[in-house]
Amino acid sequence: MGRLNGKVAIITGAEMGMGASEAMLFAKEGAKVIATDVQMEHLNKVVEEIKENGGEAVAIKHDVTSEAEWKAIIAEAVKLYGKVDVLVNNAGVSSPKTIANMEMDEWNKIMDIDLNGCVIGMKYVIPEMKKAGGGSIINISSIGGIVGMAGTSPYTAAKGALRVLSKSAAVEYGKDKIRVNSVHPGIIVTPMTGPTMVEGGATPYYKTYTQLPYFGEPEDVAYGVVFLASDESRFVTGSELVIDGGWTAL
Repeated sequence: MGRLNGKVAIITGAEMGMGASEAMLFAKEGAKVIATDVQMEHLNKVVEEIKENGGEAVAIKHDVTSEAEWKAIIAEAVKLYGKVDVLVNNAGVSSPKTIANMEMDEWNKIMDIDLNGCVIGMKYVIPEMKKAGGGSIINISSIGGIVGMAGTSPYTAAKGALRVLSKSAAVEYGKDKIRVNSVHPGIIVTPMTGPTMVEGGATPYYKTYTQLPYFGEPEDVAYGVVFLASDESRFVTGSELVIDGGWTAL
């Protein structure tokens, strides 16, 4: 307990799944959490639960593709708490498309949310982190950003770009004590992955490549994100934290 005491964190895509788990664990560890999403019903429930358990959090509607909304979110965080210490770029979408069968509108939508949304957030949070004397940016990528995965070309392209972008930002802003790392989950059971795994019949395929005899849960990723947000990882930047049950060990 208390690993994030005094820290102010913005977590996008916090409505459910990994983002919700991250928001709740951050608050449990003492962070003041600005939880954002485009869907407010579940997001409000996440924040209510945080408050019921003694944590501090606010819910704000947020389209990560909007520069204006990013500016407003960061300004609100500074207004409420005086600074921003941590940004978790968690919001993302996927699409079961190959290169040949996708429409460019689908490609652009995924790039806008999974990659460009992270870029905009970093662009506007970095000046505030400089003012605060440093910070930690955590970009939620995927094992699809490390190894090829069939049938998700737009998603893996965005996540691969986010992986290398994180390294470049780590090099650019290390002198400002701003750390930038990427997290690469494997098969995590969430509302986004569930339909593909069960209804799409992909579970046997996923089991073949996941070396542990079970899939990950959102909290398995949240614990890794807390580590990267905390001062325990003060010498960790430009790294890839892989949380995949052994998938990429093959």
